[in-house]
Amino acid sequence: MKKLITTLTLCTLVITAFSCNNGKLNGNEPQTDTTEQEPEEHHLSLLIAGDLMQHGGQLKGALQADGTYSYEECFRFVKPEIERADVAIANFEVTLGGKPYKAYPQFSAPDEFLKATVDAGFDILLTANNHCLDTYQKGLERTIELMDKLPVPHLGTYVNAEARRQQYPFLLEKNGFRIVLLNFTYGTNGLKVTPPNIVNYIDTVEIKADIAKARQMKPDFIIAIPHWGIEYQLLPSAEQKQLADWLLKQGVHHIIGGHPHVPQPIELRNNGNTLVAYSLGNYISNQARPNTYGGVMVRMELSKKGNKAKLDNAGYCLYFVSRPAESGRKNFRIYSINTPDSMLNARERERRNTFAASIRNLFKQHNKGNIKEYKF
Repeated sequence: MKKLITTLTLCTLVITAFSCNNGKLNGNEPQTDTTEQEPEEHHLSLLIAGDLMQHGGQLKGALQADGTYSYEECFRFVKPEIERADVAIANFEVTLGGKPYKAYPQFSAPDEFLKATVDAGFDILLTANNHCLDTYQKGLERTIELMDKLPVPHLGTYVNAEARRQQYPFLLEKNGFRIVLLNFTYGTNGLKVTPPNIVNYIDTVEIKADIAKARQMKPDFIIAIPHWGIEYQLLPSAEQKQLADWLLKQGVHHIIGGHPHVPQPIELRNNGNTLVAYSLGNYISNQARPNTYGGVMVRMELSKKGNKAKLDNAGYCLYFVSRPAESGRKNFRIYSINTPDSMLNARERERRNTFAASIRNLFKQHNKGNIKEYKF
């Protein structure tokens, strides 16, 4: 009863006050909040890695007693860094053509390799590279089919023109950002694509049209990821430099390349707002040539406030691949270049130190802009 009386009394007072002021509550005009809202700020981290290869030694190392293949050990020590990024991207440089599994020169990797790649934390895979036709039409289509079933987003190759029209340019929407990704390759080792399949090649007429379509998507950034350059060369070719300049003039904001199987210099242009990384090198492989048994992961920190997006920071980290030949273990492992000595044997430490010294010296001489190595 007390609660009811209190409520009625309050209502009476409010009605009386409202009436006595000719409809004005407390004698004041109704107020409208004209305070301008501060634009919401968004952040996004991108991690881009190099070439996911699958040589004969890797097939042997991953083979289990029951005939299946296991690759979890390969990514065990880099998985936390991959997963730390909002979006992680890598070049899937094999086909999933089914049995019999084959290594170089025409790769057909076990299906488990794809699953392990995604389980390691990679969110988007690139398929336009010189090995995408290694198992011909069957391999191109089966690779796409398995990626779609998993599912993991991908770009670079397509079953037909309609699929490409619907899926390319690739639009990434994450954390309030709209980012368009482009992916294309210099060639496919002399193998011709079988119609109606499509491979994105380096064709400036086609790329120009794709960039125009990308700009219509109103992206915050357009990032091109070309498969280009000359294998095992530590410096970009004249053709790479020319294409990079051309892409930026057409409206691309950042370029991160691959294919040479070794790292190449990184540049920050346009007062630190444009990233050009010519080659990230191998991510995992059984290659033993100098500078091929490690690589670079590039990390981009983006921010957006209102309609203004920018590159806040770009950095890179180094890693190396420990093979059974050095470690004595059955399988391969990717290690941070900063892995403690206590975790490595003498041969692994030598391999790590040789790679680190070579690439750090290369970057010291040829990197441009304030891009720094970070540790993980």
